[in-house]
Amino acid sequence: MRSVMTWQASIITLAIIIGAATGSHASEADHFEGKPSETVTEAVENLSTHTDELVALTKSELGPVEMARVHEVTYTLENALARINEEYDSVAEALEAVHQASERADADTVKVETEAYAEALSILMPAN
Repeated sequence: MRSVMTWQASIITLAIIIGAATGSHASEADHFEGKPSETVTEAVENLSTHTDELVALTKSELGPVEMARVHEVTYTLENALARINEEYDSVAEALEAVHQASERADADTVKVETEAYAEALSILMPAN
């Protein structure tokens, strides 16, 4: 019974901390916006920085303060992944255009679409 009461107290404390951190009421506490990722480069930076922070947080005791920060960080990570997913739908389309153009021996399209494809991927792939 004591562990249930401790858990409930932790949840209440977490809600208060989140509410105080965001200036919102406890009922609104679980709706952070997260840091936006306007570009793919920004998304990659946010993924790197905030994944490192998330991993570091999980290596320590996860009390109410740490759990509140984990909760907040996940919003930024979700925003970053959504931006990358959005971008790479168009990259997949460019690659498909290369594929189809190669079947037609359309060298001009292959060159143009390969350049677009490689440029978009260069953000995630380090130069060799």
